Amino acid sequence: MFIFDAHLDLAMNAMDHNRDLRCELEEVREREKNRQPDSSSGIPTVSFPAMRRGGVGLCVATQIARYVRRDNPLPGWFSPEQAFAHTQAQLAWYRAMEQDGQLRQIVDREGLHQQLRIWQESDSPDATKPIGYILSLEGADSIVHLNWLEKAWDYGLRALGPAHYGPGTYSAGTDAEGGLTGRGRDLLKEMDRLGLILDTTHLTDQAFKESLDLFQGPIWASHCNCRALVPNQRQASDEQIRLLVEREAVIGVVFDAWMMIPDWEKGVSTPQTTGLRLSRILDHIDHICQLAGNARHVGIGSDLDGGFGAEQCPADLDDIEKLPRLASLLTGKGYTQEETEGILANN
Repeated sequence: MFIFDAHLDLAMNAMDHNRDLRCELEEVREREKNRQPDSSSGIPTVSFPAMRRGGVGLCVATQIARYVRRDNPLPGWFSPEQAFAHTQAQLAWYRAMEQDGQLRQIVDREGLHQQLRIWQESDSPDATKPIGYILSLEGADSIVHLNWLEKAWDYGLRALGPAHYGPGTYSAGTDAEGGLTGRGRDLLKEMDRLGLILDTTHLTDQAFKESLDLFQGPIWASHCNCRALVPNQRQASDEQIRLLVEREAVIGVVFDAWMMIPDWEKGVSTPQTTGLRLSRILDHIDHICQLAGNARHVGIGSDLDGGFGAEQCPADLDDIEKLPRLASLLTGKGYTQEETEGILANN
């Protein structure tokens, strides 16, 4: 089963957590046993060999670097220029992985169709096929000046989420209050001009509404679950889901435990003590489908290794290779083969 994962922080794991994703997952984990544990990384679940065995032949892969002002307690860079430089180090890693034959950047429709042909029609073994990636920027703080956005378009950036956690240069984000800034409004206009996809994930409710009113181009929510099931500002409300459906958007469901079930306590709860299994994501998928009236507006945005690891995933999804298990869960729930393939990739 071919899978399109709409949110993976590949470069963050390579550059911030020093993981060589070309290695087998067991080796990545073994190396981390011999160094100081990093509370922000967790037990690794993603490597290129595991992605290939799981059929993840296409993903949205991020650049991410937060700029934090003096009164912002969140971790991040102390100047936008430093944040920009970090995203360029991440870009250099993506380029190196392209040169090594591991990744293949997708920048247009023809490239997308070529990638699908490589994975679905090629006779080459899956272990040697390049993984396609669409470059996305999670949080726009590293765009120092607005005219730098066109430079980013030129090196292949195709999607952008204006906010991440906390207050931002362009928009307030998760756990913050407020909406778009003046610079954020200008950013959306420039995104419209260039043809970038707007990722509404992490926007505050105010910023979400302002963005949809202002932005006319393509939209998705790359990694977001349902607020009706897990009450939190980070999740999409029913009203937001309906608005996204009206804009022909797709919402990628995410496998971070605290966004799958209510009352998860980070650092305390475990998949075993809560009984969390992959099947719980069906509640979020069903909820989106019921609001949409069909199964065309939901996909996968796993966010695996996005600041957490296997200790904060469903017990039966301790590595990305196991994502295809979702297919049998969906068909067992009554989704047709076409709907299942849509959720896993085609939507």
